[in-house]
Amino acid sequence: MSVSRTNEYGQPIGPDVPGWSARQRPPRTPAQGRLCRLEPLDPARHADDLVAAFQQAADGRAWTYLTVGPYTDPAVHRAWLDKAAASEDPLHHAVIDLATGRAVGTLALMRIDPANGVAEVGHVTFSPLLQRTPISTEAQYLLMRRVFDELGYRRYEWKCDSLNEPSRAAAQRLGFTFEGIFRQAVVYKGRSRDTAWFSMLDSEWPARKAAFERWLSPGNFDAQGQQRSRLGDLA
Repeated sequence: MSVSRTNEYGQPIGPDVPGWSARQRPPRTPAQGRLCRLEPLDPARHADDLVAAFQQAADGRAWTYLTVGPYTDPAVHRAWLDKAAASEDPLHHAVIDLATGRAVGTLALMRIDPANGVAEVGHVTFSPLLQRTPISTEAQYLLMRRVFDELGYRRYEWKCDSLNEPSRAAAQRLGFTFEGIFRQAVVYKGRSRDTAWFSMLDSEWPARKAAFERWLSPGNFDAQGQQRSRLGDLA
């Protein structure tokens, strides 16, 4: 980072943030897209769909890098959904496929810091019905739009196990910038985790938003639903 100014003691200091004030916490309200809707997680409405969607997975690999799961017992899975729904931070959302009306995955806002305008996306738990679909990208876009456009936050974070190559690739595809590795940052499932950090800033969001909206537009997909342009090519 280049140093542009100093204080009265000759020490380098960061830029002012004129008019900054603490932001609001994320609301428990839906976020509507063209392909999906994010809803605050409600087991009474979403648990049956989510349990059924994850039972379609051939194995438990989707849970390897999460702190919970895999769930082979639907009752245990439901118990976790009950616990997750009661949490304020992380604030879990169900992803509703508008074509079917069913919940097909969850993701959360977490480490929410209104005073500094920072939040992280985490607990990204996508069933086989959601993985590698345009809906999965739109779900991420809707949460980003809430953080930056609705709430006016300054920084949005993505963190994952440094060994989780699909997550790292997803972060970069979605426009996050890699910031480095925090060594031995977490112990989970009895093993040590080095954490890879990524971020997106409010100054970067307008260009990222435009790329998302071009990619998600119906004209970017052919009759078979295949993308014409990659998201990274539109940034």
